Amino acid sequence: MAKLPLVSAKVNYQKALNLMKRDPQKATLYILGLAPAILLLAIVLAAMAVLSIPVGILGSYALKAMNLRDWEEPIDPEAEMTYEEKYPQIAAKTSGLSAVPTYKKWVDPLPKSDAFAVIDKIMSERVMIIDGAMGTSVQAYKLKEEDFRAERYKDHENDLKGNNDILVLTRPDVIKEIHSAYLAAGADIIETNTFNATMISQADYALDRKQDVWDINVAAAKLAKECCVEFTKKDPSKPRFAAGAIGPTNRTLSVSPSVENPAFRACTFDEIVEAYYEQTEALIEGGVDVLLVETIFDTLNAKAALFAVNKYFANWGKKIPVFVSGTIVDNSGRTLSGQTNEAFWNSVSHAKPIAIGLNCALGAQDMVPYIDNLSKCADCWVFAYPNAGLPNAMGGYDQKGPEMAKDCETFFEKNLLNAIGGCCGTTAEHIASLAELGAKYKPRQRHDVPEQMRLSGLLPFNYEPNEKDMRKSFINLGERCNVAGSSIFKKAIVDGNFEKALAIALKQVENGAHVIDINMDDGLIDGKSAMTKFVNLLVSEPDASKVPFMIDSSKFDVVEAGLKCSQGKCIMNSISLKAGQDQFLKDAALVKAHGAAVVVMAFDEEGQAATEAEKVRICCRAFKLLVEEVGFNPQGIIFDPNILTIGTGMEEHNNYAVDFINATREIKRLCPGCKISGGVSNLAFSFRGNEPVRRGFHSAFLYHACKAGMDMGIVNAAQVEEDVYENIDKELLEYIEDVLLNRREDATERMLDFAATLDPKSGPCELRRLGQEPAAPKFEADPRQNYSKENKIAPPDPKTLPPVPTYKKWVDPLPKSDAFAVIDKIMSERVMIIDGAMGTSVQAYKLKEEDFRAERYKDHENDLKGNNDILVLTRPDVIKEIHSAYLAAGADIIETNTFNATMISQADYALDRKQDVWDINVAAAKLAKECCVEFTKKDPSKPRFAAGAIGPTNRTLSVSPSVENPAFRACTFDEIVEAYYEQTEALIEGGVDVLLVETIFDTLNAKAALFAVNKYFANWGKKIPVFVSGTIVDNSGRTLSGQTNEAFWNSVSHAKPIAIGLNCALGAQDMVPYIDNLSKCADCWVFAYPNAGLPNAMGGYDQKGPEMAKDCETFFEKNLLNAIGGCCGTTAEHIASLAELGAKYKPRQRHDVPEQMRLSGLLPFNY
Repeated sequence: MAKLPLVSAKVNYQKALNLMKRDPQKATLYILGLAPAILLLAIVLAAMAVLSIPVGILGSYALKAMNLRDWEEPIDPEAEMTYEEKYPQIAAKTSGLSAVPTYKKWVDPLPKSDAFAVIDKIMSERVMIIDGAMGTSVQAYKLKEEDFRAERYKDHENDLKGNNDILVLTRPDVIKEIHSAYLAAGADIIETNTFNATMISQADYALDRKQDVWDINVAAAKLAKECCVEFTKKDPSKPRFAAGAIGPTNRTLSVSPSVENPAFRACTFDEIVEAYYEQTEALIEGGVDVLLVETIFDTLNAKAALFAVNKYFANWGKKIPVFVSGTIVDNSGRTLSGQTNEAFWNSVSHAKPIAIGLNCALGAQDMVPYIDNLSKCADCWVFAYPNAGLPNAMGGYDQKGPEMAKDCETFFEKNLLNAIGGCCGTTAEHIASLAELGAKYKPRQRHDVPEQMRLSGLLPFNYEPNEKDMRKSFINLGERCNVAGSSIFKKAIVDGNFEKALAIALKQVENGAHVIDINMDDGLIDGKSAMTKFVNLLVSEPDASKVPFMIDSSKFDVVEAGLKCSQGKCIMNSISLKAGQDQFLKDAALVKAHGAAVVVMAFDEEGQAATEAEKVRICCRAFKLLVEEVGFNPQGIIFDPNILTIGTGMEEHNNYAVDFINATREIKRLCPGCKISGGVSNLAFSFRGNEPVRRGFHSAFLYHACKAGMDMGIVNAAQVEEDVYENIDKELLEYIEDVLLNRREDATERMLDFAATLDPKSGPCELRRLGQEPAAPKFEADPRQNYSKENKIAPPDPKTLPPVPTYKKWVDPLPKSDAFAVIDKIMSERVMIIDGAMGTSVQAYKLKEEDFRAERYKDHENDLKGNNDILVLTRPDVIKEIHSAYLAAGADIIETNTFNATMISQADYALDRKQDVWDINVAAAKLAKECCVEFTKKDPSKPRFAAGAIGPTNRTLSVSPSVENPAFRACTFDEIVEAYYEQTEALIEGGVDVLLVETIFDTLNAKAALFAVNKYFANWGKKIPVFVSGTIVDNSGRTLSGQTNEAFWNSVSHAKPIAIGLNCALGAQDMVPYIDNLSKCADCWVFAYPNAGLPNAMGGYDQKGPEMAKDCETFFEKNLLNAIGGCCGTTAEHIASLAELGAKYKPRQRHDVPEQMRLSGLLPFNY
């Protein structure tokens, strides 16, 4: 205590001394102000003069003992400066700032059904009751195999007992009784009996035909809705709702069924989406009020279901409420795929379900803590429908209704629920007890949750920035799983060493990465395949997949492939305005549909933003589009304003870091809620190889950028944790910040000079200098030192070369149908005959509107006359007569009446529902096949073939329908492929022997058709012959899209059609030169089916059969064809004449063509 006065004196002396040295003027004013006091003190001291001498002597000894010089500390002029005073280049502006814009609140353009408002009102006022288990109730009926078969499935090859979903078709009385019992017990919501009613799940019973699955879902929905209407009518004050039950399927997208291959999946995201889309469509067609995506053991399956549901809503133009229910598999509180329930919520919350809940697996008491957590983190209604306790040793459930209700009371005492129901083991008795319980309690009130960026891996990652010190809350985006950020990772991927790549990911998480950045963009890597395999592997490793992923690529399809493999809520990196606003909005909407946060690069149509003003302008524009037009949550918008390289020696690069830091602050001010990220390693690219300098730059940049509001960055997590800014060598830091903050014109040169003195392997916080040894003298080679007259690139002696390896010939793994061999044999021996025009033959029947409508379409809103394809449904007798006439005339091949039987073409008649298109194609195929079988039976020596006709659609992929916008297309390649895939599937389901892709006026449409056909073959595991027929539109010899016929062949030859040909547009004589050329360049069979001459002034065709045959004779005289038929204007008479002609001539022999690389644009390019 005695030392305190001395310490105080020392401190005051130091302050005074430093003030005099730093600001003499200010100190002088202080002294003058104290002058009177000093004068008074002098008088007092004079009076005490006698005492002053001994006091002075004693004082001098005391000062010497205290070592006065130690009190005088060196001056630090920056010690009392603020951050803004110290770093004016990046100081926050306090004036001249523009106002923060007011952003319009996004309004979902899709109208909501009335059920939204009704359910919201009920759940805010009372607890809603959901029904109990369908399976438990069905078991009580002790149904037998014949109950599941009924008349519809009496001859089905598989056992069907246990397939409860088909009871809506075979025993609807049972299902209706169960629904009615639950409604009578007090249920507000009953679920349709469709838990397994997807193509995927029904495959277990060999009932994975679209028609069966469609019928199950529609019938189930109608049954449930009928019961709801009946009970609502009895008591309108208690409305009842039919919920379309969408189960998890028997596949999991996040877990491999193979222990040996953790990257393997039994099905793809797209396949699951397709199955769920079809189920959603059918349930809504049947009249459900809400959809319930339930019993989710794998969140990625749920994301696929929600993707499909929202895709259907967008196409339908309306939405109904969606409930989402997860399943905790045990007391670990996780789903089967490993997510906690809050991580699960983060993953699905983007879909904005009206309610979230848990069901199955656990009894009520075990479920309480997880519902408690879900109730806190979710901003929607919350429900639960637990099992009737835990199963007994026999797998049954012993808990009765009152006992279960007692266990459930905890939910209400804690005010956790808005709705309750029962899962396994529950019956109407349990629901009655729960209804009685729920009536006693008030429901949970819906609440807001803090505005945060919420991501997830297996664990939730809720980002709460530390506004006082952003560096403390900085998100490390691990860069080592980026092929551009790690040469070791890249080599592992290129070499196929995914185990090593996985180890790198694990190490990053161990070293502090909060998110793993995954990028496969490299010319040596198939990005989509590598991304899919690596993410599938990564999700199977819990220590790595506990953190969220950043799926990173410049190629959108690669990013989407990664998103389709991750059950967590990811960050998608990246989109930009570079390709224009329309593409930006389209990409953003798709990212939103996948539930990912999004990185937006500061690019626009004019290029990359470099200056502060450009960065702010582009990001503000993107933000406005995202929040106002896409409805993106601002918390999930992450801007990357481009960290560009400094220290390059180019003056225009000097201010890049300053511009980024200042832009960061302004973007976050003008775009509330957004986040800022960047690739930090780009900054010091000029100093790669010099570790202390490069790492020092990264640390200093993060220090300053975080003060401006930077939230995250792609970094080496271990290094940024180690390289603390305050510990960087002070001399090094000064040189770095001179460059970083553009403080001197010569900053880069000084930095380079200083860097040359450093050990490049040391660190910025433990800096080492190079030794003082003199540098080695520059080596200069003698001009003739390496001279040699030897020709280093002369070809070696052939005798010294190793033999050329013998390569195995590739064999298509898909088995071919018998039709291949039969057609090959016939075409090598005789000319085959193809039928004539369907349209011309139909016209002869003079059909009326009612013929096209029949009973099926009697109330259809559009005129249907002219839609010949639907005659297979409404007048099959007419089509059968036409087929039979052509076969009787001598046709070997008849085409199905499906020229326009795609979703795209049928849209002209408002018949673009999948079911209509499916039925048309299947019926047409069956009709044609039936006729072929009948005629082959009459004469087995002349087999007949049904060819599935695949027309060009009424869209073109290579030509814009808009004169003003030549880049516009009315549809996409993928849309055309999807339409052709569905048609192919239905035609083959109906039994066609071959496929005929015909009347191709745009080769890209044909390529889409062939892509779809071969995709279907791969999925089907078999292939049938494919004929391809182009159309020359006039005597220029080109297709409508501009290709010559040889260029057309080069474009489609990869598909290995069994035969290539031309049809339509021209008469036979005009077609000869083009068939001649095709016959020379094609190594497969060749055919033609020209029109009956050229059309007359009325659009009709006057050429009769014998006349047409005479024109066609040139084909055979030149030996150009293996098959011939007729197109527009031809009838059975023409085909009879052609059959007679063909019998006189030998067919063209198939030949090889020179081995060349064959490319094409509008013209062929044969190298």
